[in-house]
Amino acid sequence: MPVRTSFSTSRLAVLLLAGACLGLPSVLSAPAAAQGSSQGPAAGNTPPAAAPARPGEAPVRKPPRDRRAQLDALFEALRLAPDEQSAKALNSRLDAFFAQTGSPSADLLMARAEVAAQAKEYDLSLELLNVAITIVPDNLSLLARRASVKYAQDDYDGALVDLGEVLTREPRHYTALLGLALILREVGEDARALDAARRALAVNPHLEEAQEIVDELKVDVEGREI
Repeated sequence: MPVRTSFSTSRLAVLLLAGACLGLPSVLSAPAAAQGSSQGPAAGNTPPAAAPARPGEAPVRKPPRDRRAQLDALFEALRLAPDEQSAKALNSRLDAFFAQTGSPSADLLMARAEVAAQAKEYDLSLELLNVAITIVPDNLSLLARRASVKYAQDDYDGALVDLGEVLTREPRHYTALLGLALILREVGEDARALDAARRALAVNPHLEEAQEIVDELKVDVEGREI
């Protein structure tokens, strides 16, 4: 399968890491988080309920009802955001929402993985993320971050697996949809890339990178309007 090189690895990594980490808690807050954890589950980290599954399929985990309502409200506000500034503010809130782990250990590992990735120590970053994911396996921010590290290692298949897992659990995760579109664009799957970019825009109409992909590919995939 031919690989296009017009879109840089570093740019995709930056986009995915930004989406996964804007809400990353400071490692300096770990002691306070640990104190809070002794009083019960952290906000937004109640063990998720499993949705009914068809025979032979693993259940798809969903956030608890109150947390799901918050998430639905944020996504709806993002869809209806009147301008880019409003959308960016909502992006930050969603990033922070997804970054909640409820685990000081996972927060520390995520922070260290970020430092390693920025230093291009991808093997170390991946190792740290793998450990964090064993602690908090349902955290979508960790999975999205691991996808970006795998991509930086030219592990397209591994990145797609992680992005697919994120989207199975949350189909509206527009950063994962954008990452999917970018990878598919690079490997020449233009029709699928166009579809993923449009899905991202349906969630976040102000996602500039997704709009660029749509503008670039729609003529090649669908032809010019008569």
